[in-house]
This record gives sequence, C-alpha cells and structure tokens, in this order.
Amino acid sequence: MKTGLRHKLYYSIGEVAEAFDVNTSLIRFWEKEFDEIKPKKNAKGNRKFSQEDIKKLELIYHLVKERGFTLEGAKTHLRETKSETLSKFEIIRKLKNIKEELIAIKNNL
Repeated sequence: MKTGLRHKLYYSIGEVAEAFDVNTSLIRFWEKEFDEIKPKKNAKGNRKFSQEDIKKLELIYHLVKERGFTLEGAKTHLRETKSETLSKFEIIRKLKNIKEELIAIKNNL
C-alpha cells in the first residue's frame, strides 16, 4: 500500500484504489474473486469499505503484488494457512511502519 488512509468508518472505492495505487476496476475484480471482501453498498450501489475490508485488501495486495502469488495461489494460501498468513503479514506491516518512522526521523536530523 502506497499511502495511508485517514481513519474513517467507511471508505469509497476511489479512496481505496488511490491508497493502494491501483485502478478501481482491480478493487472490484478482487471483490468478485475473493469471498473475504464484502463491502457494504448504499442505496445507489456505491461500495463502502470498512477497516476490516481494508485489512483484507492489504493482505491480498501483499500476496499478489508484493509476493507474486497468482490469484488462485493467493486464494489457496488464504484458505489453507489463513491464521499463519495473517500473523506473518501483521508482523511485516508493523516492521514496515517502524522502518518508515526511522527513515523519517533520520531525514529530520
């Protein structure tokens, strides 16, 4: 994920796509492909992604874009080792945040 999202209850598909630096069509495609992603829809049919949806998208993004899994491989990986994958991903995400903070501190010196 390229940029962070402000903490809100729900995010539009445009905000989510911008945060991941991908097209909105990719987010819609992943929504169809992965049963884990279930955004709410308003009366107009606009998708509203929760924090939980964002976390799931981050994991899918990590598997597909960063680790190079195919969609089928990512689905299988999530099905078979979901808890292990989630814990490893959380550790990686925290380490990346620490690295970004340390770089910011270094640049301010």
